[in-house]
Amino acid sequence: MTELISIGDLAKRAGITASAIRYYEEQGLIASLTPAGQRRHYKKDSLRRIAFIRAAQTAGLKLEEISEILKQLPDQRTPDKADWERLSSAWQPLIQQRIDALIALRDQLTSCIGCGCLSLKSCALYNPHDQAAQKGTGARYLLGDRLMQSVGIAPYKALN
Repeated sequence: MTELISIGDLAKRAGITASAIRYYEEQGLIASLTPAGQRRHYKKDSLRRIAFIRAAQTAGLKLEEISEILKQLPDQRTPDKADWERLSSAWQPLIQQRIDALIALRDQLTSCIGCGCLSLKSCALYNPHDQAAQKGTGARYLLGDRLMQSVGIAPYKALN
């Protein structure tokens, strides 16, 4: 019989909260083997599945993308070594794109810090080649427009 682990033990061993596990379950990323109304229990190999999810998140994949990847595995099966090699190889271009974007950002920061202007009119970080002007008036990126993919800078999010 399959060895089961409680949600509390799974959370502790995976290094995440029980609410994260419940959220992963709601999103179809993992599944409990517990009848309705009883405490949740999971197959012990859910630990490897959560590790896969966390690694994919670290690589920059969104939960929706991870869900699509895991749907390629039958019956909520946990990825094995061959699955990991096949699935993670698709992440390499994404990771390289992010590395390239960070290097470009690093190289642009030195001149930006030197002048301190952060001018949307002339700053190469926020307005490369004045492409923002094509999106309309105002601070387009601060209004939520996406920056150029080649620059790789996320839109500004206001702090609450």
